[in-house]
Amino acid sequence: MLFETQLRSNTDRRNRAYKPQLKLNEMKRNLLTFARAASRIILILVASSISETAFAQSGGGPVAPKTVFQTGQPWNEAYDLRSDAAIVYGVYNKFHGRVDSWREHGYAVQFMTGIAWGNYQDYFLGKFDGKRHMGDGQVDSAGNVIWHGKDVPYVVPSQPYLKYIESIIREVIDEGMTTIYLEEPEFWARSGYSDAFKREWTKYYGTPWEPQYKSADATYLSSKLKFHLYYEALREVLHYAKAYGRGKGKEIKCFVATHSLLNYSSWEIVSPEASLASIPDIDGYIAQVWSNTAQAPNYYNGVLKSRTFETAFLEYGAMESMTAPTHRMMYFLSDPVGDAVSTWSSYRKSYEQTFTAELMYPKVNRFEVMPWPERIYLGKYKLSDSKETERIPPSFATQIQVMVNSLNQMPKGRSGAGGAEGVAVLLGNSLMFQRFPTHGGYSDPNLSNFYGLALPLLLRGIPLKLVNMENLGYPATLQKVRVLLMSYASMKPLSPEVHRYLAAWVKKGGVLIYFGRDDDPFQKVTEWWDTGRNHYAVPSEHLFNLMGIKLEASRIGYKVGRGKVYVIREDPKEFVLRRDGDTSFVDLVKHAYETDARAGKMTVKNYFHLRRGAYDIAAVMKESVDTSSLTIKGPVIDLFDPTLPVLTEKVVRPGEEALLLNVGRITNRDLPGVLCGASRVYDEVVRKSSYAFLTKGPSGTHDVMRVMLPNRPTSVNVVGGEGGVLIDESHQWDSKSGTLLLQFGNSPAGVRVRLTW
Repeated sequence: MLFETQLRSNTDRRNRAYKPQLKLNEMKRNLLTFARAASRIILILVASSISETAFAQSGGGPVAPKTVFQTGQPWNEAYDLRSDAAIVYGVYNKFHGRVDSWREHGYAVQFMTGIAWGNYQDYFLGKFDGKRHMGDGQVDSAGNVIWHGKDVPYVVPSQPYLKYIESIIREVIDEGMTTIYLEEPEFWARSGYSDAFKREWTKYYGTPWEPQYKSADATYLSSKLKFHLYYEALREVLHYAKAYGRGKGKEIKCFVATHSLLNYSSWEIVSPEASLASIPDIDGYIAQVWSNTAQAPNYYNGVLKSRTFETAFLEYGAMESMTAPTHRMMYFLSDPVGDAVSTWSSYRKSYEQTFTAELMYPKVNRFEVMPWPERIYLGKYKLSDSKETERIPPSFATQIQVMVNSLNQMPKGRSGAGGAEGVAVLLGNSLMFQRFPTHGGYSDPNLSNFYGLALPLLLRGIPLKLVNMENLGYPATLQKVRVLLMSYASMKPLSPEVHRYLAAWVKKGGVLIYFGRDDDPFQKVTEWWDTGRNHYAVPSEHLFNLMGIKLEASRIGYKVGRGKVYVIREDPKEFVLRRDGDTSFVDLVKHAYETDARAGKMTVKNYFHLRRGAYDIAAVMKESVDTSSLTIKGPVIDLFDPTLPVLTEKVVRPGEEALLLNVGRITNRDLPGVLCGASRVYDEVVRKSSYAFLTKGPSGTHDVMRVMLPNRPTSVNVVGGEGGVLIDESHQWDSKSGTLLLQFGNSPAGVRVRLTW
């Protein structure tokens, strides 16, 4: 596609697993009349003519595809998405046939399976090694196994279980897979009562097991062990995958697909999260963020409700912070549907919100475009005004495909979402350790001690950055942070090195604002700050000691080296649990940003707006500083509207999001090319007065595309099927934008379009 090449960097072009399908001599002859743009058009033809054979043979590596999706089913023309790779899920359900079916239709094939659960009945019921392993299930305080499905418990990862997972890894590598994803390393906070877990406790701590409801110390230590068990499980299995692959002469890429630290903390699940950065055999991650995670309710201004865009923005930010300093690969996931049953109209809105949020991170340009396309295209859900369930509305299917195809060509952005950059909130894995059960009157409703630091700034249009304390050892982690907000009300430092890095950063000029009463029962847990030679009453004392701060009751600000430290004796939840509780908090951050950090003016606004190439991505928030709308000047193509209208301007109102293609920012507008559409384009051929291409999309769906042409077309020829049958189409020329709106039925076999002028 013309637009795809214009947006993609030279590096991305070299890295794509594309092969030209046209002979260079023919290309040169065709391009003689476009001498000034010859080099650009050659790149167009090379970069956008996808060799499906190359994808099939590559197995997804060594260079990772840009777009992927995961599925438990074989290829089906109803959801032939034409993303770069299909991730086949699990070794169940005729695994080899499923793999072959996707390869036969030109896809690179990758593999995903659960690490904490899966259709592993062979293991649990004794077919793997002759022994039943139901004792590996996670168990709650009532003695109930926590099930994921029939005969499928959430697992305490024992050595026999890991050997079983390794047997699956062997099978898929032997099948030709070179990219493996292990999904959702999850240990429920409410679990920890099985005999298997008790044995692990004794082995790890060298003391008799304690039920976690007994004390804050027992709760903290229980979660810390759960964290450790899945960290070690991933470390062992991924090391095995790499080693087994090398023995077969293959380079295996290993990824972990995981929810964000915020979601796991909110849902009371423990997982390794940011500490995965220290596992050398991990090549990257999938950030599993979608409507169900982003709709977890939180408090702001005394109101508890779902804030889907804002929560998704922070979730993606938490995931980006895991990898940004390590330079590992990150895929952002969004889902047009969801696990919770809802209506098509509700799904559409939450999809737009999470999709917009993921694009707000301009350095991430790889995407899992959806999980389970089979439930999206073949599933049945209610319309908002109907009691009957039905298949996906045609307009929504078209919209999804336009959005997905925009991800195939989405470039990185050169700048962020606008606003005061350099304000960050510190996160840590121990955010998951204090969630269940509660002790001594401690309360952190709906993770309010985190959202109390984040939402007041985010809702004022400040593009808040999240920083993982586990990554502070990487110089890049705090490199662009001017003001860092932190609290130990909802988390604790897992090592003294955290404080050494923070103290060094402040002394070099950083501004740190510490919030917290430091009176929760988890301040007294058995940890490094109060064991051995350390006798600090609370962990923050160690931090302040390193910076030479002697706290005074009447003072909140302290000069430390070239930097500044503020100590505010309020828990962050107090800023959001009551109406207008965040005013003094925001004023302090503003003062620290403008006066202490000298970072510029901290302007506030009710929106985020960024550019990625010719794309405009925008969101206007409701609970913000005002109720004004954001106007983006055109001509722009509205990619959330399945009719792809060309607008002179787009008005984004509070509570709305927008994905736009700004026609005015497209270079070389005399060159023909598909700008956007509900199918993927191949085999483009440009001649003096014609433009032809092949396009593919899911059967039974409606294709709508906008094609840029140098002149109004005199002939529009659309042919489908092996016999070259002329198919019904409609088209409309827009002279202001120089684009042709073209519509017809999609086909996985391909539709050939020829336009002349």
